Amino acid sequence: MTVKTRFAPSPTGYLHIGGVRTALFSWAFAKKHKGEFLLRIEDTDLERSTAESVNIILDGMNWVGLDYDNADNVIYQTRRFDRYKEVIAELLAQGHAYHCYCSKEELEAMREKAEKEGTATYDRRWRPEPGKTLPEIPAGREPVVRFKTPLEGVTKWHDLVKGEISIPNEALDDLIIARADGTPTYNFCVVVDDCDMGITHVIRGDDHVNNTPKQINILKAIGAKLPEYAHLPMILNEHGKKISKRSGDTVAITDFGQMGILPEAMLNYLARLGWAHGDDEFFTMKQFVEWFDLKDVSPSPSRMDLKKLYWINGEHIKITPNDTLAALVKPRLAVRGVEVLDKPALEDVLALVKDRAQDLNTLADECVYFYQKAVPAEADVQKHWSEEAPARMRRFADLLEALPDWNAEAIHDLFKPFCEAEGIKMGQLGMPLRLAVCGTAKTPSVDAVLALIGKEEVLKRIRST
Repeated sequence: MTVKTRFAPSPTGYLHIGGVRTALFSWAFAKKHKGEFLLRIEDTDLERSTAESVNIILDGMNWVGLDYDNADNVIYQTRRFDRYKEVIAELLAQGHAYHCYCSKEELEAMREKAEKEGTATYDRRWRPEPGKTLPEIPAGREPVVRFKTPLEGVTKWHDLVKGEISIPNEALDDLIIARADGTPTYNFCVVVDDCDMGITHVIRGDDHVNNTPKQINILKAIGAKLPEYAHLPMILNEHGKKISKRSGDTVAITDFGQMGILPEAMLNYLARLGWAHGDDEFFTMKQFVEWFDLKDVSPSPSRMDLKKLYWINGEHIKITPNDTLAALVKPRLAVRGVEVLDKPALEDVLALVKDRAQDLNTLADECVYFYQKAVPAEADVQKHWSEEAPARMRRFADLLEALPDWNAEAIHDLFKPFCEAEGIKMGQLGMPLRLAVCGTAKTPSVDAVLALIGKEEVLKRIRST
């Protein structure tokens, strides 16, 4: 058996981080078992589904790097209406479905009665049974099609995350599988798609647990082999509540990219939300696929922790090749009005400063002063810039200008004798020197910084102070 999983988002807005975590686990499970990971766009909600949202999903999947095996043949439900109508006709012919002519008022009365009695909402008045007389068909009213749910027994399955789940069939409605205008409904489309796509494992959020018994009964009715199910617990915000933009939470996967998070780090972090491999926190996707097993997924909700996400992102920045980082940082420098020149090479700058940043935006900030001097903060000037500093900096510039070789080691060798001659401590040279050249008191080793910025530019900045 070839393992087949799917990610089936609805294009009604942004790509949610919970959806990406679901896609990640589905992707990893398929990869682990040398199977296929497929993408399906569930766009039957014609009022809310938009082409823009479809592109957001595709762009988001591309950004995080979750490659799907049907990239040339993504499934769109709106392109499969003929297939859904064909299966609905078969279910009607086989007696597994029937027409219902209830009005909105009748359904509302049933709902109120069911709420009081704690029963299934629909009273099955149009359900055909042996010896039963059905109501007279109302003139001019188009019917919906309902699925004939078994009335006895239970629908159960072994959930690969939550364990044994059993639902009494008497608690299930005869759900509508086609509306009065003929359009199929969500739970029905999902069943037909999973059957036709040969999905072996349905890995999705636990908000779908209540849909599963409905879908299992339809799968049985059409004679399909049942997939295995794994329902993932939801991701909560840092306060233990449901993630929501209204609560100020970052939820769209593209927002994290704007925050300077690397896609590899995002996946690394999401993998640890509800899954664990010992105490391992930082790992590659190759390692994740090797380690991943649904039995290690916790059935309990997990919480977002932005501090940990940034830490993991910082670790990934450290191992990312400098040329790759340069391509990501360069447009962020352009936004800051910084033109990256040939010298110093951005890759060399990144090699020096990448350990100092946990996101790409901060990393870009760390690169700015290599290309243009920043305006020092008043607090730094008050703390590190004395009346003697300008003249002292110019005397040190004369020594720098006389250096035959311009490198960090040669620059460093000037520090101690200069401080001794001036009768000062190293901090009284290093901090003003940083302000004079970089405009900030926070830099890596000042000799390495000066070496990278270049002799001509360093002397110009010092002497213009």
